[in-house]
Formats: sequence, C-alpha cells, structure tokens
Amino acid sequence: MRTKRVVAGAVATVVAAGVVSVTMTADAETAEPVALAEFLQTTMDGLAFQEVLDLAPPSSTASATAARTAAVDKDAAPRVKALADPEPISQQPQIDATVLELDADGRIAGSATVLMSPQHQQGVVVPVDENHHTTAVRWRQWDDAGWYANRAQGTIDVVPGREGAQFDFMSPYPASVLKLMVTFGVLRLVDQGEIALDDTYAYRPTAISSLCGNASRDTIGNYIDRSLTESSNAATCALVKMMHDHAAVDGLNRQFQELGLETLQLKNTNPANGGRWGNPVTMSSLDTAKLLAVVNGGAGTLWTTPAGEAVSRDVLSDSSRGLFLAALGQQGWNWMLSTPNYCGREYPAAGIPQVVADRWVGADGTVTVAGSAFGQDVRPCNEAAEVTFAHKPGWVGNSGADAGIVKSLPGKAGRHYIVAVFSNLGDQYQDPGRPATPAGTVPVEFTEKFAKLGAAIDRYEAGRAATP
Repeated sequence: MRTKRVVAGAVATVVAAGVVSVTMTADAETAEPVALAEFLQTTMDGLAFQEVLDLAPPSSTASATAARTAAVDKDAAPRVKALADPEPISQQPQIDATVLELDADGRIAGSATVLMSPQHQQGVVVPVDENHHTTAVRWRQWDDAGWYANRAQGTIDVVPGREGAQFDFMSPYPASVLKLMVTFGVLRLVDQGEIALDDTYAYRPTAISSLCGNASRDTIGNYIDRSLTESSNAATCALVKMMHDHAAVDGLNRQFQELGLETLQLKNTNPANGGRWGNPVTMSSLDTAKLLAVVNGGAGTLWTTPAGEAVSRDVLSDSSRGLFLAALGQQGWNWMLSTPNYCGREYPAAGIPQVVADRWVGADGTVTVAGSAFGQDVRPCNEAAEVTFAHKPGWVGNSGADAGIVKSLPGKAGRHYIVAVFSNLGDQYQDPGRPATPAGTVPVEFTEKFAKLGAAIDRYEAGRAATP
C-alpha cells in the first residue's frame, strides 16, 4: 500500500532491490513505513511534472529549429522563444532522479533511483544491488527530435548488452552537469603529475565556436573555478581541449567504465576547441551521485565494481577532492533544486534550504553571478539556511539538471545526502501562470516543481536524521 504523507523519522532496512532507508511518518504509531524509493516515486508523481507548458510545441517553427541544431554545442543553442501560445507538454516529461543517503563517515547507507517517462508516467523505482549498481535499465542517448516523434524511445545505446533490461530509458542530456566529468578528468591529470593547478594554460582553439569563444590564458585552477562556480563554458572548453592535448579524454572514459560508472561518457568533444557538447555526452543520476560520493570522500570502500574492484575516495587525492568539493560549495547558480538566489519571492518555491556563498552577495544582499543579477536580498534566507549544497546545475532549452552534496549546518538536523536530477525540462518549459520576471533580473530557468522536489527530499532527510 502506498502512502504520500510527509515523513519525519527513519530506521534502516534491506530490501531485494538494494539497501534503502525506511522512514516512519510523523504519526508513527499508526502509519506504515515509507521506504526512500517509495517516497521519491510518490513525491515525483504527486508534483505533476506533466502540467508544464511547452514554449515550442512539436508543431511550431521553434521546435523544428531546435531539433535541427541540437547535435552540436547544445549549451550554446539560442534560448527558445514562444512563437505561438504555449501548449501543455505533449507527453510525460523525462526525469531521472537519485538520492544517496550517507552515514557519518560518508559511506553510502541507502539509495533510491526513480525514472519517469511517457512509458512510466507515475515513475518507476530502479532496482539496484548492494553496490548501488543496476543492470535493469537499457540506457539510450538523448534524441531531441526522437523524444517527440518516437515517444521518447531512444535508438542509440549508452551501455552495450542491455537489450533484455527491464526498463528502456532515454537519458536526458546533462547540460552543464557534464562539467563534473571534466573536472574529474583534469584533477586525474593533476594527481598523475601531468599538470599542476598553478600551471598556466594557453587556450588556442583552431576552430572558433560560439560555445567556447576565443583564445584565453589562465591557470588550470582558475579555469576549474570558473567552470564549476560560474558555469563558464569558455573555461570548460579550455579544460576539455587541454585534456585532448594530453590525449586524456579516452582514458577518462575508460576510467569511468572501470569504476562501474558506465553511463558517464564525455564523448565526441572537439579536440580543436574543446566544444561540440552534444547528445553523445551522457550521465545518469545514479552514476553521477556515486561520482559525487567519491568527491565527498567517504571512508573505506564506497562500492565494488561489477569486475570486483573496490572503489574508494582514493580515486582522487585528498587535495584534489578538497579543491573539487570547495569549488562546488561556491556555486553561484542556486535556482533549481535550491532557489535561495530568489529569496523572498513568491515564485519560485523555496527548495533545499542552502546558504548562498558570500562571494556572490553584494553590499545590498543581492546576488550577481557572471554579470547576471538576481535582484533579491538573500541575507534573510542565509540566516534561515539549514544546509550547505555543493552542487552543479545545468540548463539548455530541453535539459534541466542539478546534482550535489547536502550537509547540515551546525545546530541543524544532521542530514548528509547526495541528490542528482536530470530531465528534459529546461527553459523551453514553464509553469502555467508564472509571474513576469522583474526588470533587469535573471528569469527563472526551470519549473518550480524541481524546487518543491528538492525541499521535499530535504524534509525527508531531516526527519530521518531526527529519529533517535
């Protein structure tokens, strides 16, 4: 029997699909236990993501243009503007969401992954083994036109040999969350002694693209910082080209396979400029969350790969993990699963109650990131914040994603978890009745349903932490 009540506390159990948490509702004497996976699935179902509006419905010129330009440098594609009245989205959106619960030592104590698609309109729980790995999904590359024309049935396999898998799912393009893979690859070179963070890299593209821009010169460390905290495409292109210069991209993709993170693939990028970010770049929420578990630095063996190899935080050095985690903690774009950059507005809804990094907050309390002003005084939200959220969001017209590590601030309920969400709901899709954006400020790029999902997950985890 399913329950959708808000949860308040937790105990742990083991089920056939893997290790998950079971949380008791507030009226625990009469309520049934709610497993993390069930909670995530019922919460996603209840948020009714299918109620968003499409600014470029399938019949429109804008939709056809987006499909034609989707294969090359997706993150540089012009934002879709409605050429006709927005229409309800034509089918259930594509969403891939994972929560990993961590113990006091940062080890994975519980997990849940839920997929939602036209074939699974209420969402389905993905079974995982004791290593939080699954063979139950036939992952397919994203196909912009195919999502409409073929009812979200992909045609290109991401992981071979999954023809008989229980679920067939077209994985949403990860947008700028791909910068997690890039940073991991660069720090891998640092740890191998191939490069150093204070080395100056002269980025000299032999092909200019709108995504990557012109030549530049900076330290590796500064490129990483700009890539993660400002989501600079130009800085990321420089890092990708630098990896190509060192013939390191294929090795990075091999290492992801060796780590059992098969869906993490930084493929088809352009050695001439580090660009060409298209649909062959893939990430699932589960593998992304596990990569973040390495960055977070849990103790001991984090998981064992299908080949029997133990994976620990030592995949990266202490210094590299520290830099990676610190940069994610300085994220400026807090506007999907968390929304404190819009502090005080009725829209969007409040998400994960994170603190905003001081580097973005001006004397008047408002946030400006890479020249983009949010216009709201975030100091009240910082005072009320309960957690840090070291994360990386991503967005294009038909991609909305966010993945990060949540830790409680001192004195708050002691939650510690990782959340990753990938979807096709970028800024092409809006909520009905969305208020107008105040002049001179950044528009809300995502449906506020993601913020509501983030807030619900955080309440669940706070309740789990509060249970004796």
